[in-house]
Order: sequence, then C-alpha cells, then structure tokens
Amino acid sequence: MGEILKVIGLMSGTSLDGVDAALLETDGEDFVRPGPGLTMPYDARTRALLRAALDSASSVSHGAPVPHSIRDAERVLTEVHAQAVQALLQKTGASGVSLIGFHGQTILHRPERHWTWQIGDGALLARLTGIDVVCDFRSADVAAGGEGAPLVPLVDHLLFRKPGTPRALQNIGGIANVTLVTDRLADLIAFDNAPGNMALDAVARAASGGREAYDADGRRAARGTVDRALLAELHQHPYLALPPPKSTGRELFGRDFVNPLLARYQNRKDDLLATLTRFTAEAIARSYRDVFPAAPTEVYVSGGGALNLTLMQHLGQLLDPIPVATTDALGVDPKAKEAIAFAVLANETLFGHAGNVPQVTGAAGPRVLGKISL
Repeated sequence: MGEILKVIGLMSGTSLDGVDAALLETDGEDFVRPGPGLTMPYDARTRALLRAALDSASSVSHGAPVPHSIRDAERVLTEVHAQAVQALLQKTGASGVSLIGFHGQTILHRPERHWTWQIGDGALLARLTGIDVVCDFRSADVAAGGEGAPLVPLVDHLLFRKPGTPRALQNIGGIANVTLVTDRLADLIAFDNAPGNMALDAVARAASGGREAYDADGRRAARGTVDRALLAELHQHPYLALPPPKSTGRELFGRDFVNPLLARYQNRKDDLLATLTRFTAEAIARSYRDVFPAAPTEVYVSGGGALNLTLMQHLGQLLDPIPVATTDALGVDPKAKEAIAFAVLANETLFGHAGNVPQVTGAAGPRVLGKISL
C-alpha cells in the first residue's frame, strides 16, 4: 500500500437543498475507505441566488457573456462550499487533506446540444481552503462527444462491484440515475432513469406554502391518493422511451414539467405528490425491465430519495422479490455517496486516470476529467 491520501468530495445537487461533503482515504490504487460526511443546507439567500442563476442560464447562448446574476451566484456558492469543507474538517478532526473534488452546481444541461454547465470557482475554493481543487469534471467528456453525465458509474464499479452479483446502484437526487454493476467495466450500464426529487420538492414547497423544502419521510405523499389517469399520462413522457446513453435535468423535469401539474391540481397537491412519488418509483422499475439484460439481484438506493419512506415502499413493492436497501447496508451514507464519488474522481484526475465510462456518456473514448486549481 502506498501513501494514504485524504480527499474531500463536494456535491451540490439539482434540488438546491445544500452541499454534501464527504471525506475519503485512498492510496490512489487499491485502497479506498469512505469516511464521514455532512450536509450544509443552503440559506434562503443562497437558494434565491441559485434560482436566479438557473433562470438566467436558460436564456444564455453558448459562448455568450456570463450574466452578473450567475457570477454572483457562483461566488456565493463557492464560499458556501468552503464553509462545508471547514465544517467537515472540524467534525472529523482530519488534517493533511490533499485534494478536493468540487462538482459545483449544474445550472444548465442540454445533452442534445452537447452542452452542460456547472458553476463553481475552483481557484477561489483552493484559495479559501488552502487545498488543491479539481473541478469542471464534465467538460472533457462533452468535448469528446459525450453528454458529460452520468459520471458516478465508474465509482460505482470501483467501490461496489461484487463478483457474480449484478447490483443496481440507484441514486435518487434531483434526477434519478442508476448503474448496473457486474464483474466487468465493459458490461456496465448506467443512465438517468426518472425525474427524482426535483419535481417532488417543488410540489412539497407549493403544498406547504413554502414552509417545507421537501416531503419529509414521504408523509404528504402517503396521505395523498394516486391519480391513476395522471400516472398513465406521465408514463407517456418521451424521455422514458429513449435508449441509453441518456441524461436529463431541470430542462425536462423542472419548472416547465411541474407548473402545469400544479395548476391542474391546485386543490389536490397531496394527491399530485402521491402520484409523482409513485411515478418516480414506476419509472425506475420500468427502466430496469426495458434496459437491463437481466434483473439485478440486489438494489441499493442513495440520495435524498433513500430517506423518503413512501418512495422506498413503492420501490420495494415494484421490484419484489429483489431486495431493496439503502447504501447504508454497504457502509456508505446515502446522502454522502455522490460527494464520495467526486472525491474518487478527483483522485483519478490527480493520477491521470480516465474518469468517464464511454458507453455510458456516449463519448468517443476514455478521458481524464477535470481541471486542477492549486
């Protein structure tokens, strides 16, 4: 075993709930030990700046000047990530951290145009923390003709494969994505497979008059009634029928998807939430049937959706008899998994190893990902 490096991974999801930070120890080769993590929620000002940046990004042409609203959001976002690093160091007592993997915040994802945009100032984060930073993970894959997403599948293969056991690593963040891990990287399948928490959070905010950022434990969905007609309608969404490689984001399942539904169900928001929760679970189960050559023997769920008891109950019913558990069963906090992934990817960049999986993203070949700020 070589020198043990300590790496921090940072992930800010499409739900705009906050920063997930996690510590990783690795020798850069065979030894990888995920450590503790934490979540630093965004305050109201940061959320407002990020939502303004999202609104601005939708009207920016590729290569056009960046609006001040986006530059302001990027600076504040980076400062909050620096605070998350300091909070994690204080929580763990860790010293000698060598590297930070900084995903940033996705504000635009247009895979059909081979354009994905994450904000976050790696140089500023390196200055604020005194630690080298790897950022801008997706650009190299996009430049090679890929979608720049999903990037976590390589990490799923490195950390979670079990010989002879096909495992589905199902993340449910703002968007849901899955990796089917088998013995060989060449056989790995991964793609975005459902809208995830993005739509659920928006309805929960509307149902609570803005008091609730998400449907805690799936309680609102549990007391609502699934509208079977709407459920059938949602399954007609064209994204679900696309074959991999594919990825999606706010452009398909954000405001333009949710607002018309809220207008139709303005007096039945809990029913809408119940229906969208069931739809997320059904879209996930459907994707397994439509895409995987054979059913996985185990399913492990991560992301905020792993904490939604109603959503997890639906998944358990739909995938039975396949056992469904959270990544806690693998020793990884469900909320920390994607942060851990970007710590691993940062380490791959440091050692000059490719971080993408071409058959997943559609890129022309393996690419070293990210830019290093010292």
